[in-house]
Amino acid sequence: MPVTRRARRLLAAAMVAALASAGTAATPAGAGGRQPHVDNPYAGVSGYVDPQWRARAESVPGGHRVSNTPTGIWLNRVSQIAGDPGELGLRAHLDAALAQRAGYVQVVLNNLPGRDCYRLSPHGEFAIGEVSRYQREFIDPIVAIERDPRYRRLRIINVIEPHAVPALATSIGLTPRCETVARSGDYVDGIRYALDQFHPYANLYSYLGSGHHAELGWDESRSAGVRLIAEIVGGSRAGVRGVDGVIVNTAGYGALVEPYFDVTTAINGVSVRQSRWVDWNNFVDELPYAQQVRRELVAAGFPERIGVLVDTSRNGWGGPRRPTGPGTAVTVDSFVDKSRVDRRTSAANWCNQAGAGLGERPAVAPRPGVDAYVWMKPPGTSDGAADPAQVGDPRSGFDPKCDPDYRPPTGSGWPPTDALRGAPPVGAWFPAQFAELMANAHPPLPPI
Repeated sequence: MPVTRRARRLLAAAMVAALASAGTAATPAGAGGRQPHVDNPYAGVSGYVDPQWRARAESVPGGHRVSNTPTGIWLNRVSQIAGDPGELGLRAHLDAALAQRAGYVQVVLNNLPGRDCYRLSPHGEFAIGEVSRYQREFIDPIVAIERDPRYRRLRIINVIEPHAVPALATSIGLTPRCETVARSGDYVDGIRYALDQFHPYANLYSYLGSGHHAELGWDESRSAGVRLIAEIVGGSRAGVRGVDGVIVNTAGYGALVEPYFDVTTAINGVSVRQSRWVDWNNFVDELPYAQQVRRELVAAGFPERIGVLVDTSRNGWGGPRRPTGPGTAVTVDSFVDKSRVDRRTSAANWCNQAGAGLGERPAVAPRPGVDAYVWMKPPGTSDGAADPAQVGDPRSGFDPKCDPDYRPPTGSGWPPTDALRGAPPVGAWFPAQFAELMANAHPPLPPI
């Protein structure tokens, strides 16, 4: 890895330490008639299946094989709380969960001021400095619905701003917009406020985003991320008791486990960490990364009960391009490229990735310290529009990394995007992608 890149990571790590001040006030959880707060909200109950996603999945041949899988409800803007035209709002989803007799519902809150500050085309409807609007117009209405005694028997699992912590932990010193966000304190204040509002209600659960292995896998980046989580949570009213865990790989594509090599593998005496793909990372896949993040949080003062979720909705990487064994190449780059199941050009690519497949089906407590494998991102919903004509439209989710024909500036080091053609705006149904995800599922799906 070039010295300049390492220096930038170290700079980002050093600057994170000044982002938040700690606090220790505690608020007791619980409210009359609500079920008790449990260690693992996924245990012993069934999950809510979004009826609209189920219908869309079943509209694609073979979709019935996975259409009864619980997925997350994404709230990317204020209008989605009540429900955009033709879409269920949060209350309608919770009512549907009661009708299904579901035990848990998953809700993703993704609308911080200056959201996605690290991306080429940041999105979000609140400007930097508008954290009070975010609290009043976004968080408060969500809490008002979720705390309704009507839903007291539902375990409502809130994933709070899944990309915020990695954005700050890795982009300070690299991205002026993220530096402005950091100085504003909006991410820290917004997340703390959400934690404070959810904590008094025993049936509401909070998980914070902690990136993926290709964001925070390097020791200095991961340490910065863990420190930032500790500072944000420590400054909330309930302190470390106010969060139930973290989630990794949210809407991501990183392989759960690379079966044919790990960071200890060496080829002719050269560590795979020196390969272009691994780039001196301490991890090559998501499960070991997730477990290490959890260990470091416990070491930082979080209770042993803290759990981690892994989003496996699109990280299966099966199909005909999946390697069946380790490569036989004698150079480290060739070995890694022929051995890895993750077929992206770069592990940093994130938008509608070609060749991806459905991953492990949701499972409760599949590994020590892991509360669940989840499909937090509903498979077949677009990451963003592929059409450059939609640039500037915040509802399209267009970013150059979603354009399959985007060519980065010479010398930037950015690889091809690996994005699928014809992708619709962010959150819209993308049947061609869903068909490909099923075809490349790993573990494979049964025949149609």
